[in-house]
Amino acid sequence: MGDLDRRKLDNLRSGSMRKVILPLLVLMLTGCGGQYSPKPRGFFRIDFPEKQYQHFDDGCPFVFDFPIYATVEPDQGHDAKACWLDVVYPQFNARLHLSYFPVSEQTPLRELTEDARKFAFSHSVKASGIEQERIDIPAHKVHGLWYEIQGNVASGLQFFLTDSNRHYLRAALYFDGNPRRDSIQPVMDFLEEDLKVMIQTARWK
Repeated sequence: MGDLDRRKLDNLRSGSMRKVILPLLVLMLTGCGGQYSPKPRGFFRIDFPEKQYQHFDDGCPFVFDFPIYATVEPDQGHDAKACWLDVVYPQFNARLHLSYFPVSEQTPLRELTEDARKFAFSHSVKASGIEQERIDIPAHKVHGLWYEIQGNVASGLQFFLTDSNRHYLRAALYFDGNPRRDSIQPVMDFLEEDLKVMIQTARWK
């Protein structure tokens, strides 16, 4: 083989090697770079306060315990009646509406409890399920019904209490804005404990 043929063969081999080596080098350099795919956005971490309670007794026919990180305010609605209250949770943009009715011939218990049922089931269009649980504390004449409404509804936790004779108290938990159940579920679980403390400590006067 002549010198000219050898040079042609060497050039051909060098070109082939460059075609293989250059893409490998590019791949290695880009693979070792600092570019990463962004992580999916998650929910903010919620720092829950320590559970501590205080006593509400402010001239209404009922008393109860509520958390120190909440306040009790008069209902400011135009149709609000005496002892209609809001337990406000500013940290969580939530409030528990409390509506008190004296049981009488004008407002019989059966009518009041039926209103509570209709109110709870009015969310059934958006609800994925509604769970009910009886409330019975005979020692303090506290009876009622607990509603847990699943799904993206305006009020996911509701209950009513009565002594079956003179008193009736209805409660519904709301969040400001348009809540998504998957994002507020940890807060609902946290506040559910407070609502159950309220029920356990409720007394009639």
